[in-house]
Amino acid sequence: MLRDRAHLAAPAHTISTLLALAIMLAAPGVATCLGSGATSTTPNGFDEHFTGLTMRLDYHHTGTATEEHLCVDQVRVETEWPGSRTRLLDPSNLGKYLLVVVDISTQTSLYSRGFSSIYGEWETTGEAHRGVWQSFHESQRFPEPRHPVQVLIKKRADDGTFREIFSTVIDPASRQVNRARPAQVGELWTIAEGRDPATSLDLLILGDGYTPAERDRFRSDASRAAAAILGVEPFASHRDAIAVRALFVPAPEAGVSDPRAGTWRSSPLGLTYNAFDSERYVLTFDNRALREIAAQAPYDALLLLANSRKYGGGGIFNLWATAAAGSGQLEYLVVHELGHSFAGLGDEYYTSPTSYEDATPAGTEPWEPNVTALADPEHLKWRQLVTPGTPIPTPWNQEQYDALALTYQKQRERLRADHADEGRMEQLFAEIKQATEPLLAGQEHAGEVGAFEGAGYQARGLYRPSIDCIMFTRNPDSYCPVCIDAIERVIRLYVD
Repeated sequence: MLRDRAHLAAPAHTISTLLALAIMLAAPGVATCLGSGATSTTPNGFDEHFTGLTMRLDYHHTGTATEEHLCVDQVRVETEWPGSRTRLLDPSNLGKYLLVVVDISTQTSLYSRGFSSIYGEWETTGEAHRGVWQSFHESQRFPEPRHPVQVLIKKRADDGTFREIFSTVIDPASRQVNRARPAQVGELWTIAEGRDPATSLDLLILGDGYTPAERDRFRSDASRAAAAILGVEPFASHRDAIAVRALFVPAPEAGVSDPRAGTWRSSPLGLTYNAFDSERYVLTFDNRALREIAAQAPYDALLLLANSRKYGGGGIFNLWATAAAGSGQLEYLVVHELGHSFAGLGDEYYTSPTSYEDATPAGTEPWEPNVTALADPEHLKWRQLVTPGTPIPTPWNQEQYDALALTYQKQRERLRADHADEGRMEQLFAEIKQATEPLLAGQEHAGEVGAFEGAGYQARGLYRPSIDCIMFTRNPDSYCPVCIDAIERVIRLYVD
C-alpha cells in the first residue's frame, strides 16, 4: 500500500486506483505497513541482524509536481553485501529522500541511507508542474535482514526535515522473495584491487553501446575514468581502500540513443541523451535491466560510460553517474558527475540552461553540502573551513564573469543549432577556459573559502564556497576544500 504526502490533496479516485495497483503488486510476505516508530539506536552487531547478502527493493515511483505514489515491484536478493558492516546508519543528512530499515520486533533502525532519484528531478520540471504524470522504476539496496523488517522511504520537506511517504513490511523468509542467482553476462575485471568489499569503497564501471569489437576501447575508457577518479583528492588519499571493477556487456550496435539526432539504440543499459528534454543530459530509464546486470559484482557506487563522443553526462546522489566516454572532456565529466552521485554535491554553475524550474524553492536551505542560501551568515554550513579574514558574503566581479559566460553560452547555442561537430564544441570549451580561468584566478579572494554569490542554477540568492571548483566550471581539475570535505565524509561511510 501507499502513503501519500501529508500536505498534498489527491483526488479520491486517483488514490483508490493506485492503492489497488499497489495491493496487486505487493506479493504475500511483502505486505505494507503504515506505522513508523523507528528509533535511531545503532544495531548491536551486523551478524545478529543481517545474513551477509544484499537485498534489493524494486518499486515504481509515479506522480506529478503535486502528487506522488510508490508501489512495490519485487523484492530481490543479490550477492554478498558490499557495504560497511559497522557504519550502517547514515549521519550525513544528504539527499532528497531517506531509506530506513527498521526491525519489526524492537522498532530499532538497523540501516539508513540518504538518496535522490530521477523522480525527484522530474517533479521539478515544467511538464510535472503542468500535471503530466510520469512513472520511474527505482531500487533501494540494503543488507538482507534475518527477520521481518519495515522499510520506510521518507522525503525531505522544505524545512529540511524528513517525512514518511511510503512504508512496506518485508519478510525475508517469504517464498515471494526472488532469490534467483543474477545472470552472468559480459566480462568483469579489476582495475584497482582495493580491499575486501566490506571495508572498501567499491566502484563499478559499466559501458553502454560498445560492440564486441569495441571491447578494448571500453577497457581503455574505463581505465582512463578510473585514473581520473583515483588521481583527484580526496579519492587519491584513499586509493588503497578503493576497489574499481569494470563490466563489459556487449551491445548489438555501437552507440547509445540520441533522440535529437534521430538516433535510437537498444543498448544493454538503456543510456540516452536528452533526458528531460535537456540535450546533453544522459540518463537511463531502464533501472531494472541495469540493476540485474550490475548485480554480478559488488558495488557501492556506479559509473556508466556511454560509447559516444558527444559531450554529455549526469549524476544523481546515491544512484549513479554517467559520462560520454569519447568526449575530450571525459576526465572532467567523470569527476564532476561523481561529485553529484557519490557525495550529493550540487552544481555551482548558473549560466547554463536546465530543465529544473524549482530545484531550490525560495526561502529554503539546499541540502547539498556545497551550496547555501546564506540565511544565517554566522552559521554558514562550511564555517569551519572559511579562510580567516574572508568576508561573508564574499565579493567577486560577478558582473564581468556573467557577461563573458553568457556570451559564450550564446555561441554554444548557435553551434548546437547548426549541429556543429564535437571537435568544434571542444574548441569552444578551450576558448571559454582560456578566457574565464585567469578572470576567476585574478579575483581578490581567489583560493579562499568564503561564500560567493551564484550557485545551484541561480545567479542570485545562492552561494558557493570558492571562486572556482570543478563543480562550477571546467577550468580546474580538482574539487574545492568544501567539496573535498563533503566527499571525505561519505567515503568514511564505506571505508573502515
